[in-house]
Amino acid sequence: MEVIRTVWTFIVNNIITQPAYFIGLIVLLGYVLLRKPWYDVLAGTIKAIVGYLILLVGSGGLVNNFRPILVGLKDRFNLDAMVIDPYFGQNAVTAGVEEVFGRTFGQVMILVLIAFIFNIILVALKKYTKFRSIFTTGHVQVQQASTAFWLILFAFPLLGETPVLLIMALILGLYWAVGTNLMVEPTQELTDGAGFSIAHQQMFGTKLFSWLSEKMAKSSKKESRKLEDIEFPGFLSIFNENMVATALLMTLFFGTILVILGKEYLVGAGFLAADKSFFFYIITTSLNFAVYLAILQLGVRTFVAELSLSFHGISQRLLPGAVPGVDCAVAYGFGSPNAVTLGFLFGALGQFLAIGTLILLRSPVLVVAGFVPVFFDNATIAVFANNKGGIRAAMLWPFVAGLMQVWGSALIAGWVGLAAYGGYLGMWDWAVIWPVFTVLMKYLSYAGVVIIAVALFAIPQIQYRLNKDRYFLVTEDYEAYKALKAADAREGE
Repeated sequence: MEVIRTVWTFIVNNIITQPAYFIGLIVLLGYVLLRKPWYDVLAGTIKAIVGYLILLVGSGGLVNNFRPILVGLKDRFNLDAMVIDPYFGQNAVTAGVEEVFGRTFGQVMILVLIAFIFNIILVALKKYTKFRSIFTTGHVQVQQASTAFWLILFAFPLLGETPVLLIMALILGLYWAVGTNLMVEPTQELTDGAGFSIAHQQMFGTKLFSWLSEKMAKSSKKESRKLEDIEFPGFLSIFNENMVATALLMTLFFGTILVILGKEYLVGAGFLAADKSFFFYIITTSLNFAVYLAILQLGVRTFVAELSLSFHGISQRLLPGAVPGVDCAVAYGFGSPNAVTLGFLFGALGQFLAIGTLILLRSPVLVVAGFVPVFFDNATIAVFANNKGGIRAAMLWPFVAGLMQVWGSALIAGWVGLAAYGGYLGMWDWAVIWPVFTVLMKYLSYAGVVIIAVALFAIPQIQYRLNKDRYFLVTEDYEAYKALKAADAREGE
């Protein structure tokens, strides 16, 4: 057992949790199975790895760019609060799991292995299970396994190592398989059949809001205009250009908060040199948002083509009809680029309003907004909402999601004790769906586990029965899927 743990920990640390190399491995395997020449295999693998590294530069830059605001809001106003962020959440579990439960964080790596294998088995048996997508976002898997480890130990604190790991693997593996499977249709429709799904922290939330956006569009008496369809007149035409719109809106957003924090604080905290211009610091910080977003989108375009093409080898030879689930940021290369900025702004508005209510109500758990949930959750929701329901949906649902992320995280983290260690994962599924799982397990014990497992197993079965003629077609022959959907739309008119 110890040898397996050591080997798997090495693989997790160097490949699974390094998504660039994990994606590169998938591309390499896919091209080998397609019997491509060695030089095409090498070139495709390099392009996939480099493309994902470019994406990471963009997303990492966005996170670092937000750091002065995140730290400043906590320090400047003396807020002793829990940060909702996947990395803060993982650190909180690492800091407290041995003290609270007498367990070691190393067990999380075994959990990732078992849950990942279970996800693959579910897809391999898709004829019976109806699962079509594999969760391949390794660093997200570890973040989620960390939080799931704590939540399930909270529900079953006295269980031995093996039973707890089996329960965790069952629920987490099903969550990965169900979540990515739910996102197959919305992602294929957004990307026009690019051949992947979304595997991240807000899969259930994005599917829900995508569905609500579609219902909102159908019930509206007016045509739902998408962001990419809007052409602003006169001086507003500058907002037709995504880079300009992002830069201006972020200058307004970041600039306002940085002015409130003040130059004195930023100098004292080491974010700004005393002899540098405060005005140009604000401008540069705000414009860098547009820079990093452009870098992120370049990375998406670079590796998606290789991943989509190479995965045909895996789906043809090993897992017929399956697609990979990838990072939510990949969606930002499709649809309206302005949806990303709009989702961030309205999600931030929702989160800040929710934090304000916690302060007013004197909540025992105070939350500080982390950048990862406020940006990556809400930008993703906005991209899909805009695609289904237009600009109104792209504004409304990220705002609603922002409220839920803060309130849900405050409730669950305070209850299970993670708030005391300074962080919680905080993204939509983990602020809404996993608290429900935790309540069921805590109060119904093994019956709760059975209810969760049966419900998760039932979701793809229900999806299949509601859409038998197109369910597998969406991944196997997207053009035929589109033709059937267009025919149904004409009949419904």
